[in-house]
Amino acid sequence: MASLKSKWEEIANARAREKKTHVSFPQLKYPSLRDSGMRDPVQWLTGKALDDGAEGLWRIHGKLYDVTKFLNKHPGGEEWLELTKGTDITEAFESHHLNPATEKILEKYYVRDAKTPRNSPFTFKDDGFYRTLKREVYKELSKVPKHVSRTADLITDGLFLSLLCSSALACWVVNSWLAQLWYIIASICLALLTVACHNFIHRKTNWRMFLFNLSMWSYRDFRVSHVLSHHLFTNTLMDLEISSLEPILQYNPRKNKPVYARLGFITEFFFFPLIFFALFLKRFVSIFVREEFLKKHYGWHDCLGFLLPLWMWLITGSPITKVLYVWFWIICTGSLLFHLIGVNAAHHHPDAIKDGDQPRNETPDWGEHQVEALLDRKDINSNTFAVVTLFGEHALHHMFPTLDHLVLKYLHPLFLQTCDKYKAKYRVSTQFEMVLGQIKETMRTDYKSID
Repeated sequence: MASLKSKWEEIANARAREKKTHVSFPQLKYPSLRDSGMRDPVQWLTGKALDDGAEGLWRIHGKLYDVTKFLNKHPGGEEWLELTKGTDITEAFESHHLNPATEKILEKYYVRDAKTPRNSPFTFKDDGFYRTLKREVYKELSKVPKHVSRTADLITDGLFLSLLCSSALACWVVNSWLAQLWYIIASICLALLTVACHNFIHRKTNWRMFLFNLSMWSYRDFRVSHVLSHHLFTNTLMDLEISSLEPILQYNPRKNKPVYARLGFITEFFFFPLIFFALFLKRFVSIFVREEFLKKHYGWHDCLGFLLPLWMWLITGSPITKVLYVWFWIICTGSLLFHLIGVNAAHHHPDAIKDGDQPRNETPDWGEHQVEALLDRKDINSNTFAVVTLFGEHALHHMFPTLDHLVLKYLHPLFLQTCDKYKAKYRVSTQFEMVLGQIKETMRTDYKSID
């Protein structure tokens, strides 16, 4: 056993140093533009287009499609197709379209076969884990009560109203202790609202997804970094939610991980409060330093974050300097809380597979990889409010992201049956154990090998 582990560590360490391929999937080239420039969604899409062999079209499996004429007909909205033009959208297509009739529509837009192999390790075999589960889920959805999604809507709307009230009160009250209390409540509401809005960003264009921008972050950027990158290539080198935090925070195991990265569970408390504003400024600066960024990627929704301080000023009549001061700290504290919720949710634990760990299969079923790349939290999944506001039902959400979070519990028995059938490595933990696991993961430098 020891010699096998030692052999894998030697191989993995060499691949990590050379940066020519993925460590866990050596058949794939190292992602273009991963470690340079702004490390943002636009750069990620650009690098992906360089590697995917889509020839300026949309690639699904080994075929190229031109869906230009379908843009305004796409049920999910034009934006998803506009963002992904020139890339391989296999994982997105598979996980976002449960109805088998979708493939019939796709046939109309076929152009030609791709010339290169897919730059992804994942497979979607008809008799494999994910497609089997997807077929059963599609049938099961007809049995789910229709009113279920309404609860998530009400929770989101309630958090939005609570944010408006608490932020105004934080400016209006004279007593400093009460002002502090309302500022803390407003910060919590902002963080939880931002998480809850994530439930709507995965779906077709809707008004609740725009509430995400009250955080000063762009829902459009999040659609790339979270939906198209993290969800589809979880814990791999193509996961932008990992690479965008480097080198300050390093969640992939590496032998040469610096001390400050190993102490990321401390560093994050200084880094996370600045992220919301930093991401806004990054987009704003891009207008001036990137060609056609304003035309292609910037929009009216990028200004929505300023509606919160405007509301606080109009309702309370407080001096603008006080409003901006309180708003600044609400955003910073909200940013800290949101990111602490995120990094402690499911993926950053020593038992979750990362790039550098030896996979059981170099071409794994996509669904089985999702199961191995996370741990669910039983205490979160048992509470409706927590599921919506703390990234609950994480395993099923990753595999069926367009479904409302509160629908997923009705699919859980079916999911467990499929895991048992395919011997998928589904694990359950608690929120407290995930917090401890995140600390261990930031410090981890060794590569896991197959026993």
